[in-house]
Amino acid sequence: MFPLLPSNTSDPLLVQKTRALAEQWCLQYCTESSEAFYLQLTPERLQLISKEQLFGPIFIDFTSGAIEHRRKFGGGKGQTIAKAIGFHKISSPLILDATAGMGNDAFVFASLGAQVILMERSPVSAALLCNALERALSDENSHEDIKEIIQRMTFKFGDARRLTRETIKDWPAQPDVVYLDPMFPHRKKSAQVKKEMLALQKIIGDDTDSHQLLETALQIAKKRVVVKRPIKAPNLNQQQPTYTLKMKKHRFDIYIIPALT
Repeated sequence: MFPLLPSNTSDPLLVQKTRALAEQWCLQYCTESSEAFYLQLTPERLQLISKEQLFGPIFIDFTSGAIEHRRKFGGGKGQTIAKAIGFHKISSPLILDATAGMGNDAFVFASLGAQVILMERSPVSAALLCNALERALSDENSHEDIKEIIQRMTFKFGDARRLTRETIKDWPAQPDVVYLDPMFPHRKKSAQVKKEMLALQKIIGDDTDSHQLLETALQIAKKRVVVKRPIKAPNLNQQQPTYTLKMKKHRFDIYIIPALT
């Protein structure tokens, strides 16, 4: 079990919240840890800590910083990821982000008007993500437009590989688009790979079963599946996409679902 610590053990309310969070996500509540990485709950947020201080605290913030800058200046529906999703063809799509991770792309989709279901199977990522969503909604300083975006984001904890047409019958609708951004193994520690990403990869692990995820996505998507891949990576499950949109370091492989006749 992954360790979760309160930042201040003399604060009874914080300790109580930390215990509840640990129970919710099947984490190990403790007051100190010898592990290289651990989660820490502070009065302000939940964050991932490197015991050896390889990097600063990792946390998710939808209200400021890089993600807010991307929302304002990222290019709107003209950016490549929006074109890959098909915003120019699908009005107000329902998108399943089946590998939600830190939620950055899902927030972009929601900011462009989509309803987004975020699915994540890692308890560590799920805890960080849900904490960020809750903070964005409860923060009195959050702008109303941010709260409107967050309200279009729904989180589901679990393994998306297990989804079927039958298990999603109680969803608002069949997803128009399924988006996949599986964790790709970084074989070399280069300057292009941030220490934070290497830490998350070590904690969460590579998505070595992502080929199964593509099979599931193709079964439940109504209109298309979009897979984000490093620019030189092989096709997921060796399956040729309908077409590809390329950027400098990565690409989007688009699989169009044939319309029923």
